[in-house]
This record gives sequence, C-alpha cells and structure tokens, in this order.
Amino acid sequence: MNLSLFADDDYAPLGPAPLAPGATASVLLRGFALPYLDEMLPALDAIVLAAPLRHMATPGGLRMSVAMSNCGALGWVTDARGYRYAGLDPVSGQPWPPMPPVFLRLAQEVALAAGYPGFTPDACLVNRYAPGARMALHQDRDECDFTAPIVSVSLGLPATFLFGGAQRADKAARIALLHGDVVAWGGADRLRFHGVAPLKEGEHALLGAQRINLTFRKAA
Repeated sequence: MNLSLFADDDYAPLGPAPLAPGATASVLLRGFALPYLDEMLPALDAIVLAAPLRHMATPGGLRMSVAMSNCGALGWVTDARGYRYAGLDPVSGQPWPPMPPVFLRLAQEVALAAGYPGFTPDACLVNRYAPGARMALHQDRDECDFTAPIVSVSLGLPATFLFGGAQRADKAARIALLHGDVVAWGGADRLRFHGVAPLKEGEHALLGAQRINLTFRKAA
C-alpha cells in the first residue's frame, strides 16, 4: 500500500514518542494507523451505516458539537440521565455494531507499543469533528477499570489535542495530530484532563472536511 496516499505530510509510521512534557505514561505514535486504513475505512462506513452519527446532549441539555456513534459490546452515551455506557444504541434499540477485527488489532498493537500489554477494549467511540467542532477539557471517568489505557486514533483533518494535568485549571500541552496519528495514555496519566481545540477549516484528500477520531476503552 502506498502510504503517501493517506498521509498529510507524506510520512511513514514512527516509533513511540513522549506525548507531552511530564507525561510519563503517555505516548504519541506518528502515522501508526496508516497501514491499517485499507481495512479500517470500509469497516468505519459499515459502523456508521448501522449506527448513524448523531449529536448527543449533555445532562445539562447542551448539544455536543461533535457527532458520535459507537461500536463494540458497549457504547458511550449522554442524555438527561447522565454520562454512561450502554449495550444498546438508544436511537435504534439494537446492540451497537460489533468492533471490527482490524479495529481491535490496531488498538491492541498500539497499547503494546505504548507499554500496555493485554489491552482488550470493549468500546470504541466514533467521533466526527466538522470545522468548528471541539471537545472541552474533561476526564474519562465513566469506565470501571482505570488500569486500562485510552487509545485514540486520528483520521482526516489535522487537529490540536489538548493534554492537561490532574486539575482542569492545569495548563494543557497542545499537540498537533495528523491523519494516521495515534495517542495512548494510562497509568499515572490515565485521569489527566484532555480535549480538542476547535477544528480548523480544511479539506482532507481522503476524508473531506472532517476529522474522525476513534477512541478505544475498557469500559466494563
């Protein structure tokens, strides 16, 4: 496969690098997802066809700017009842689409490269960022097992990932994420606040005017 067809800056996958200063249990893997894309993109299309992206509402009634769906045994949802994981898609009443084998393989190989062997995610959040969409600083606290890492895959338009500290007010590092980049964090960094700055206007050669983020978690 010609990786340059999929990369923003024509680079091949690189080894793990520190995600941010002082983040000892977090890594950035540039271009790690690129070799998987031939399998991933058709699988992603099938997921979105079965469980369409939608703008969920926070418990306070605010519409999220990021459109979301899920695959795997569990899916993350939010509504007036709160944030939680559920086995059924609340829109269709059906189970979420199963996690494609290529998704699981990628997540496990990323976790292994990041120093987290044995990672078996049971949830994959599918987030679609259109230009202007953002994700406020937050912690991933809805999972039952904080010993498992978070694995996050970036596809499409470049984004600025914000990786903060243990408190929301802590200064957040700003990390440019390109098409095919993957980040993973766990251990002492597992509950760091993180988010995504508003997505800038653009047009990706493969995915158009959007960024797709796949976030793998061990929820149960």
